[in-house]
Amino acid sequence: MNIIGADDNKHIIITLKNMIDRIDPGGDHRFYTDPFDVLDDLDKPAEVAFLDIEMPGMDGLMLAKLITERYPLCNIIFLTGFPEYMPSAFDMYASGYILKPFSQKKIEEALEHRRYRTPALTGRPVKVQCFGTFEVFVNNEIVKFTRQKCKDLFAYLVDRKGAACNMDMIIGNIEPDSEPDRIVKNKIRVYAGDLITTFSRMGIDDIVIKSSGGFAVNTQLLDCDYYRYLENDPFALSLFTGEYMTQYEFAYETRAFLLNVYKNR
Repeated sequence: MNIIGADDNKHIIITLKNMIDRIDPGGDHRFYTDPFDVLDDLDKPAEVAFLDIEMPGMDGLMLAKLITERYPLCNIIFLTGFPEYMPSAFDMYASGYILKPFSQKKIEEALEHRRYRTPALTGRPVKVQCFGTFEVFVNNEIVKFTRQKCKDLFAYLVDRKGAACNMDMIIGNIEPDSEPDRIVKNKIRVYAGDLITTFSRMGIDDIVIKSSGGFAVNTQLLDCDYYRYLENDPFALSLFTGEYMTQYEFAYETRAFLLNVYKNR
């Protein structure tokens, strides 16, 4: 999950970070002691925000309002030592309200019972993050590819949305400085074989489909934010902020398309 934590008490932020990292080891977690730093970083998606209510310069109620203006489906969970703020919190339809001092169990329960949830795609074991940097997860753990080029190949196949990609297309995007000779084509076959082996060891077969002279990704196995966005999934729509596979030049065309859709929504 994409989770934010904000509290002006550094000790509380460290405690919260340790708890959330244990609960959600594969997630993207960002923690702040200054509420204005949260606003400066809001181009990155937020599914859950744990917010202290009393903070200098801007209280958590105002910060929550600004976050939900950008991400309407963000789950706001307030952390405070003052129960009298509870009515104001729930007037904002907060997802949760936790009194300090809190335990890991309380944090875990708040996440489990959050108001808005990214719907799971049944039978799709591989989670793919395209918005921002490209990452792949299985069982909430990041996939460690045997080589960087294997990850690059998988990213390119994901970007192509299941279309069969021939060797010339793949080499032009994965090995752009190489001629499409026999040696380089064999390299691509090795990368594809490593991908198949990597996922097979995690119990996922047929994720890369061999086609005539090339390869494709099996999109039926992927829970992908990019694919959800194209299907007008509300969570994916709220998560896209203009960044798509930022580490890859071959993603420029798709990024431009998504930006155009985003601007005309």
